[in-house]
Amino acid sequence: MTFKTRVTTALTATGLVAGLIAGFVPVAGAQTLEMEGTQAARQDDGRPTRGMTQASVESKYGSPVSVQAPVGEPPITRWEYQDFVVFFEYDRVIHSVLKR
Repeated sequence: MTFKTRVTTALTATGLVAGLIAGFVPVAGAQTLEMEGTQAARQDDGRPTRGMTQASVESKYGSPVSVQAPVGEPPITRWEYQDFVVFFEYDRVIHSVLKR
């Protein structure tokens, strides 16, 4: 087999592989699902939502039962209420969870 034949064979094989791959690439689609238990579905369960300030949480829900001092970097503060716990990064809510 000559150099010219090897190059032609290699290019033909590369084209075949590329064609096979292109033929099997699935078409991407988008779909929106709304499921129970997602953040969107839990917006009305009486907990503070992400992004609220400490002042707005205290204004809406009153003073917490207990407050844990900031820990770590960035500082994470935990406020405990009767039915839920709120976690703040600096002065913004990053998460809130219902107590069991």
